[in-house]
Amino acid sequence: MSRIKKIMAREVLSANGLPTVEATVILDNGKVGIASYPGGKDSVLNALELKDNDEKRFGGNGVLKAVGNVLSPIAPHLIGKDALKQHEIDGKMIELDGTPNKSSLGANAIFSVSMAVAKAASQTSNLPLYIYLRQLLHKRNPKPAIPIPLFNAINSSVDSITGASDFDEFIVIPPSSKSFSDSLQMCMLIRKSLKQLLSSNGSFEAEYDDINTSGMPSNKEAFLVLKKAVENIYRPGFDIFFGLNSRATNFARDGKYKIKDFSSPLSAKELLGFYEDMIKDINILYLEDPFSYDDWTAWENLTAKFSQNIAIIGGDLTATNLNKLNLALEKKAISGIVIKPSQVGTVIESLAIAEAAKVIGLKIVVSHRNNETNDDFISDFAVAVSSDYVKLGTLSRGENVSKYNRLLQIESQLKVL
Repeated sequence: MSRIKKIMAREVLSANGLPTVEATVILDNGKVGIASYPGGKDSVLNALELKDNDEKRFGGNGVLKAVGNVLSPIAPHLIGKDALKQHEIDGKMIELDGTPNKSSLGANAIFSVSMAVAKAASQTSNLPLYIYLRQLLHKRNPKPAIPIPLFNAINSSVDSITGASDFDEFIVIPPSSKSFSDSLQMCMLIRKSLKQLLSSNGSFEAEYDDINTSGMPSNKEAFLVLKKAVENIYRPGFDIFFGLNSRATNFARDGKYKIKDFSSPLSAKELLGFYEDMIKDINILYLEDPFSYDDWTAWENLTAKFSQNIAIIGGDLTATNLNKLNLALEKKAISGIVIKPSQVGTVIESLAIAEAAKVIGLKIVVSHRNNETNDDFISDFAVAVSSDYVKLGTLSRGENVSKYNRLLQIESQLKVL
C-alpha cells in the first residue's frame, strides 16, 4: 500500500534565518517524505508565499498560517489518497486553494506537501527521486544525465550590506564534455584563484564568504578580474566560458538602465551595445534577464541578433509562469527559460512547464532561489526533466553545497545504471 496516513508541518529556518514551512508525509507502508519550501523574492507572477504579517514574530515573516493550512484543510483532504497519484494530489490542493496564485493556502504550504509526497512515493517505488519524477513525465530514455552547472563566481552585492552593484551573477560555465565532478573541481580552482587575486590587492579577506562586486569600480571590471583569475589556470573560450545574470529590472528606471560603468543612464539600445562588447571581449555564452521584464522590444532585438550564438534566458521575465512563457515565445524574445519549481507551486505544474519548454526546443535552466534550505529536491528535479543547465549558487554556503553534493551522488549512481 502507498496511501497517505499522516501529514505534519512545522516552521523551520531558511538560509536567511527566517521561517519557512517543512512538511512531513507518512504513508501506511512506513515510508516518509520530508520537504521544506525554498522562498524567493515576491513577484505578482509567482505563486504566493503566505506570511503571517505579525510584526511580533520574525518581523512579520512567520509562517504559522501556512503551517496551519497544511494541517487543515490540506491534510484531511489528502489522508487516504494514494501517494503514487501525484497528479490527483496536486490537483486536489490546487482545488482547495481556489486561486490563480495559491494565495489562499500559500505556495509554501502546498509545495512543501507536494514535494514530500513525491519523496515518499519514490521510496515506495524503490526508485531514486529523479527516476521517479522522470516516470511522471513518462520519460524512460535517453539515460538521465547531469545538467551543465552554471557556477556563480561573483555575486552582486545588491542584497548585501556591503554595498550596491548592478548585475546579479557573474557566472563561469564548464564545457559540456566535462563530468559534473570535474566541473565542480574546475570551479573550486577558479574560486581559489579569484580569491587569491582579490586578496593580493586587498579587495577580499574572508575565507568562506561569497565573493561580491562591492569593491569593484564597474561591472566590466568585475568580469575582467574573473577572466584574469580563469586565465591563471585555464583558457577562456576553450576550457571555460562565461555567463551573466543581469537581473536588469533591478537597475531599470523610467525606460533607462543605470549601471556604474557609465555616468548617465543608458537606453535599451545602448545597453545592448554594452552587452555586444562584453560578448566579444569575454566569451559570454549565457545572458539571463538582460533587460527589464517589460522591455519587450529590447529582448526581441537582442534575441534576433545573438540567439544563434548565445543563450538568451528568461528568468524574472518568465517567472516559471506558462502565460509569460507563451508571451515571450510569441514575441521571439528568448531561447531559454529559468525554472524554479517553488515559483509555480506544485511538483506536477513544475514538471509540466519544464516539459512544455523542452518540446518547444528552449534551453532549460533549473535554478535555486534566494531563500533556500538544505532540501536538495531541485537537484533531482533538474536531472528528471533533462535540463540543459542547473544553477545552484556559490560553493560557499551549506544550502547550496547540499545540492551540489546530491548531484555528485546522482552522478555516481548513473555510472552503475
